[in-house]
Amino acid sequence: MRTYTENMTATFWPTQEHWSVKIPLHTPHVRLDCLSDTGFVDLKPAPFDVPVAEFESLEYFDWKSGGDANFAPLASADGELDCRGFWDKGKTDKDAIWTSNADIAPTLKQYVSSVGANFGRVRIIQLQPQDREQAIRSIHRDDNNRFNPENEGWVVRSWLELTHSPDSYMLLMDNGPDGLPDPSTERRVPLPKGARFVVDTQRLWHVVVHNHDHPRYALITSFESGPALDGFIARERA
Repeated sequence: MRTYTENMTATFWPTQEHWSVKIPLHTPHVRLDCLSDTGFVDLKPAPFDVPVAEFESLEYFDWKSGGDANFAPLASADGELDCRGFWDKGKTDKDAIWTSNADIAPTLKQYVSSVGANFGRVRIIQLQPQDREQAIRSIHRDDNNRFNPENEGWVVRSWLELTHSPDSYMLLMDNGPDGLPDPSTERRVPLPKGARFVVDTQRLWHVVVHNHDHPRYALITSFESGPALDGFIARERA
């Protein structure tokens, strides 16, 4: 009988050649104690509704990350409608500028601002359905801290689910000794409407398994670790 890992390897499993393996894990950056154990934290469901027009009426771009996805930038490195990493503009993923899309999404703009922490990329993802076998081909870690001064806060990411996908989940795995995903550390974060969570996506391998027949929409925000984000999490933690 095949083991879990052997079953995954029979279809797809990242190797030492995967680009994520080279992304730094251990640096002097300021980190949050609440993420030190598992690398993620659940928050209480959002206490507000987001009008559908605030995410369906935006300008989206074909930008593949974690599956068949399009992205609508709400904040970018220079205020342009650009999905690329801030490093392409010589910046850390912080100090973002709102784009024209943000004018169509005032509820989401206010929510991000209310956290009080320095934020970088703010985007809506539109993800098409994908089962586990499809999703695992896109499992990865994020390069959130390129150009980030080592005496400043580590950049992590938060999610707010905008559509109801209770049978879908964010798949998270920590690193094994070889730097690849360790299946024994697998955790699943369910994705009903209003779900919120914060993930150290530079540390954890992650991808979404979207087991529904409709697109999934979610707000993804890069935040700098520090007192402001720590206080927000303490107030909103599930």
